[in-house]
Amino acid sequence: MSSAPASHWNPAAYAANAGFVPALGQKVAALLAPRAGERVLDLGCGDGVLTAEIVAAGAIVVGVDASPEMIAAARGRGLDARVMPGEALDFAAEFDAVFSNAALHWMRDAGAVARGVMRALKPGARFVGEMGGAGNVAAIWDGIHTGLAARGFSVPAEAMHWYPSIADFTRVYADAGFTDIAAELIPRPTPLPNGVKGWIATFMTGAFDAAGIDPAARGAIAEAIDARLADRLRGPDGIQVADYVRLRFTMRKPD
Repeated sequence: MSSAPASHWNPAAYAANAGFVPALGQKVAALLAPRAGERVLDLGCGDGVLTAEIVAAGAIVVGVDASPEMIAAARGRGLDARVMPGEALDFAAEFDAVFSNAALHWMRDAGAVARGVMRALKPGARFVGEMGGAGNVAAIWDGIHTGLAARGFSVPAEAMHWYPSIADFTRVYADAGFTDIAAELIPRPTPLPNGVKGWIATFMTGAFDAAGIDPAARGAIAEAIDARLADRLRGPDGIQVADYVRLRFTMRKPD
């Protein structure tokens, strides 16, 4: 599998439309339980909000992300952050833990990611994280597919995200040599501060590029998809709520 085309990340827009991502990643960061002095790799660190919290716990952290814009924002927080795709990790047995929040589903070559994480960890070290799991934002994707089809467009399969079942996820990481793999799917309805149109603007630029959609037309398309899903996703307070499903996991590299 190839990498899913990423959005053209704008750190300010990400903070406005997707600030819930690091905020709701607090529980998985707590599951990591970083210890003072240990070396941690933050895989898909984004703008470094959670990375900074791991550093504050006393860990020595390296953050990597495929987006130069997000890495620039992370470096602006004073972090050791490097532009590096998750499918091409360049580390060898130097980390006590790898952490990842809301990033692995962008990395379509899951086997390459798993093998890279395995290489990066010291023997006996842990991998802890959370990603989109089976059924994640299914209603939004249904609205996107339907809305685009009405205009003669479709998102290519290679531009879709990887939202695995527990069985598929476990198989990939077991094949890479990990043991003690524990994974669970967690439904997490998530309010969207700027509705589906804000979600599309933040997360779908790469997929819309792959679909050949003129950038000038995207605002109107996002508005139409937002309107199509308004009743389906509207919560009691009138705010649209995305049907997020997270796959949270822990595992370790054998001693």
